[in-house]
Amino acid sequence: MVTMTAKAAPAAWPPLQTQVQVQAKLQTQVHTLDGHRVTLDIYPAAGPPSGAAILSHGFTRSRRTLAGHAQALADSGLLAMTPDLPCTFDFRCNASALAALVGLLRAGGTFGEPIERIMLVGFSAGGLSSLLAADTPGVVGFVGLDPFDRTLPAPAGFLGLTAAGRLRTETLLMRAPPSRCNAEAVAAPWGATLPALWRDELIADASHCDFESPTDWMCRLACGDTDPARQLQVRQGLLDAAARWMR
Repeated sequence: MVTMTAKAAPAAWPPLQTQVQVQAKLQTQVHTLDGHRVTLDIYPAAGPPSGAAILSHGFTRSRRTLAGHAQALADSGLLAMTPDLPCTFDFRCNASALAALVGLLRAGGTFGEPIERIMLVGFSAGGLSSLLAADTPGVVGFVGLDPFDRTLPAPAGFLGLTAAGRLRTETLLMRAPPSRCNAEAVAAPWGATLPALWRDELIADASHCDFESPTDWMCRLACGDTDPARQLQVRQGLLDAAARWMR
């Protein structure tokens, strides 16, 4: 496993907005994905899209808690989407919906011209759902933002760890130190198992909420305060991944 402790972002970075100003071109649509009606926000790319990014929220969170990351990826040239995951604690169900959304992007028509290169981004429990969908044809990269894993009945072990060992899609992991909000870094072993791990970044002193954009007082109350420098490290990781996978 390659473990990196991220350093402070360069001073040239602009400050991260705590309240995301959503551009007028943002669209909210409802689609049926694997039999579930799913509401998603769509952030059109700045120019012809070089690919697409699907960002999945954490447990009891919503598509709006990843709006800042989605807008940044759209500004970098990707068609970005943030769905409300349809199945609260059924990660395979959510993964099937994400795979169906990937299929729509590749087929074209629903969201414009066909898009062949798609990256999945998942925060916390959304990271597990995204991991389970990351072997879908067309997915060229997966980013886990302080992801969660779930235990299965013995002797099966962990759902995500088992899937990670089979995944051939290149992966970026960005993690916080152990805390109750990431189940004591339950997904940290993914890094030693993923065959196509690109980077595994442990962000020193990060809270679980540093990986959302924007987060809110509820997350900070439960999981700890955020820090603009750490949030920028997360943002930079996403942009690095987009630059790598969407060339």
